[in-house]
Amino acid sequence: MVTANELRQGKAFEMDGELYVVTAFQHIKPGKGSPFVRIKMRNIKTSSTTERTFRPDEKVQDAYLEHRKMQFLYKADGYIFMNTDTFEQITLPEEEVEEEANYLLENLLVDILFYGEEPIGVELPTSMELKVTHTEPGFKGDTAQGGSKPATLETGLSINVPLFIEEGDTIKVDTRTGEYIERMSRG
Repeated sequence: MVTANELRQGKAFEMDGELYVVTAFQHIKPGKGSPFVRIKMRNIKTSSTTERTFRPDEKVQDAYLEHRKMQFLYKADGYIFMNTDTFEQITLPEEEVEEEANYLLENLLVDILFYGEEPIGVELPTSMELKVTHTEPGFKGDTAQGGSKPATLETGLSINVPLFIEEGDTIKVDTRTGEYIERMSRG
């Protein structure tokens, strides 16, 4: 058993005989009243997403998930991953790879989460280096502190970056928040 306060994004738990994965977690301390935890969770069987609030000390059944390193191959009717030791391939449906799809590059090694022998999701590294494929040019005098502009990355993800970032630059992105961290190299 774990308390609602111990749940985090990507954590799996059982409730009412169903398996859920936390997709968003927020601890809220209102000005008046008791603190509470708001969780957005995805039902593994139905892929439906719901929100629920818990008291911080409320308990749920912890679910054991196994992490297996697998390589992303390509997207067809779902996302195809391969175990690099056994060459066994699995397909995850699009619903199970919603947010993570924004970061998947061919040949990327990721952790596939298994519940028993059933693959249920993808766990990405906390940050990734991605190339900027499109952004408007900056202007003379742009500084690191001076604002942001939209940029499209090689996976198709669009995020806000500082004005000095140019097409071809490689940047580090936080996969949990989708936010720019730093420029890794010039294009």
